[in-house]
Amino acid sequence: MRSVCIIGGSRYFGLHLVSLFRDAGVAVTLVNRGSAAPPPGVDHVRADRSDEAALTAALGGRTFDAVVDQVLYTPLQAAVACRVFAERTPRYVMTSTMEVYDPATSPLVPASDGPVTEGFVDPAAWAVDLDLPWHDPQALARHFDAATGYAEGKRQAEAVLARSAPFSWASIRSAHVLGGGDRDFTGRLAHYVERIAAGRPVAVHREARPTSFVHHREIATVLARAALTDADGPLNACSHGALDAARLSELIAERLGTTARFRTAEGEDASPFSFDRSYAMDNGRAAALGFPLSRTADWLPAAIDEAAGAAKAAAAGRAV
Repeated sequence: MRSVCIIGGSRYFGLHLVSLFRDAGVAVTLVNRGSAAPPPGVDHVRADRSDEAALTAALGGRTFDAVVDQVLYTPLQAAVACRVFAERTPRYVMTSTMEVYDPATSPLVPASDGPVTEGFVDPAAWAVDLDLPWHDPQALARHFDAATGYAEGKRQAEAVLARSAPFSWASIRSAHVLGGGDRDFTGRLAHYVERIAAGRPVAVHREARPTSFVHHREIATVLARAALTDADGPLNACSHGALDAARLSELIAERLGTTARFRTAEGEDASPFSFDRSYAMDNGRAAALGFPLSRTADWLPAAIDEAAGAAKAAAAGRAV
């Protein structure tokens, strides 16, 4: 029987990932700090993944065919992973993000007029600073704002894997994840659905640029496939069909049977997914490697319905 370790994976698409492996007959070990119980049939290891000694002790003599790291945010965590799992697995997959491509978070990220390929941010060439206070969000805030800290942490984590990984590795650069109704803890799609349903204007940039999306079940499938293949390095994971915030709003309004209203975003008050810079990914590498990628247009209507249903249920609960 094949075995997989999942670090994190206790909510949203991480739960789908656990279920995909378990239902395929893979032995799954879930590592987290114990904040959420694992699904039935899954081994559970309680440990803080940032605490090298505690993680090593908690894992004991376990080895795995692959590890999927859902909560790898900093180069320090990546360095710990390289040491702890060096003799435990031949394959390591990191859940990364399209935010590594955001030129607003680093002057070293080139701007683009269209969808970006993986080569726009090469982890092998990216500088790593392990002396920054990655373990202390308040101290890190003196160096980076929240968006920059998140994007730079992911870039540098990938860079550590590129330089130091003792195993085959991949970083899955996920697009914005949608779907799942109230399981989507980000509230970003709900922001649109609730405002549009109420007839309130959506704040978008005057010339909003396209961005990429992926369904919550689709990203879980991509991660599972990546764990069981040998595709190395960064991999863009997004559905076919980028959308800008205005077009997304119009599609939501059509589904709700109403009309979207807009106002021009000023400063920091832009709605989620509204960007004044090109912010879409090219998924050609993933498609060429045989990863199953859907079209945004195929799953977005159901995702809107789920978000609308969750909003109605929440409103009914508040009224009780």
